[in-house]
Amino acid sequence: MPLAEERCEACRADAPRVTDAELAELIAQIPDWQPEVIDGVLQLRREFRFRNFVDALAFTNRVGALAEETGHHPALLTEWGKVTVAWWTHKIRGLHRNDFILAAKTDQLVQG
Repeated sequence: MPLAEERCEACRADAPRVTDAELAELIAQIPDWQPEVIDGVLQLRREFRFRNFVDALAFTNRVGALAEETGHHPALLTEWGKVTVAWWTHKIRGLHRNDFILAAKTDQLVQG
């Protein structure tokens, strides 16, 4: 099943982070995202480009609605013509399968 069609599961503080093998498998399904360590925490990061600020802000709001719907919130940086999105699971200070699911769902919001 494609990641964008999966549902997030409730995540606890003792939930396992993705393994290196899982990271390799999952990142292949969302090739535009980059795993990056920020402040010691592995995150998924992607920059989305837009024609103007209005389009960037509309996309930001769609990502915000997805975050509220799932109870999982990314870091969002909205600028003129671009939005940077970073997903990670705060409770485990790293990546969980949910982050990959939400990255895939975020990719679908570009068309929105």
